[in-house]
Amino acid sequence: MVNARRPWLAGGALGLVLALPWTREAMESSMWRHMLLQFPAWLLAGALLAAALPPRARAAVARWNAHGIAGLVAVAVTLAVLMVPRVLDLALRRPDIEAAKLATLLLAGVALRLSWRPAGLVVQFFFLGNLLPMMVVVGQLYIDSPLRLCNAYLLDDQARLGAWLIGGAAVLGAAWLAWTGWVLAGRQTPPAPAGALHGMTGQNPPR
Repeated sequence: MVNARRPWLAGGALGLVLALPWTREAMESSMWRHMLLQFPAWLLAGALLAAALPPRARAAVARWNAHGIAGLVAVAVTLAVLMVPRVLDLALRRPDIEAAKLATLLLAGVALRLSWRPAGLVVQFFFLGNLLPMMVVVGQLYIDSPLRLCNAYLLDDQARLGAWLIGGAAVLGAAWLAWTGWVLAGRQTPPAPAGALHGMTGQNPPR
């Protein structure tokens, strides 16, 4: 119980800090910080808060989230909507849209935490196979557009975000492939023979 409480406290503290007006203003003053710092930070807060869910709540979620598919689809749809420039503009001008954005990111972090491990490598591949190309396409759009897509941000800031989105997609993809290779290598490692283990411990194998 103590181990579950620590992530919950960390997630709550992170959420409170992120909700402070000066924190939001600092992150939302730049387009790339708005999307690449604020979004992941709220996802992390939600993932940490999910550790406090009791087993009964986890079981209830698992009934409609078989193999993590529903949760990961919800995360992908959430991020796709929030990447729309018009949504970023509205979030800066309307407090109700801002509150909805932050609450949705928090819930998406919870869904990501509860769905990632049950999804397995195959579903994770399909999730990232949709999310990462979307990041690349949106990033290239931000770079190539001669006009400001977000009225609140300058054209240079928009192009910088595009480059960071493409680079972030590459880093995430490489990290997942490296982690997948490590997992698969661990599964294929044959167990040591019983005789070798007893030889290492100086004991004779049982007869």
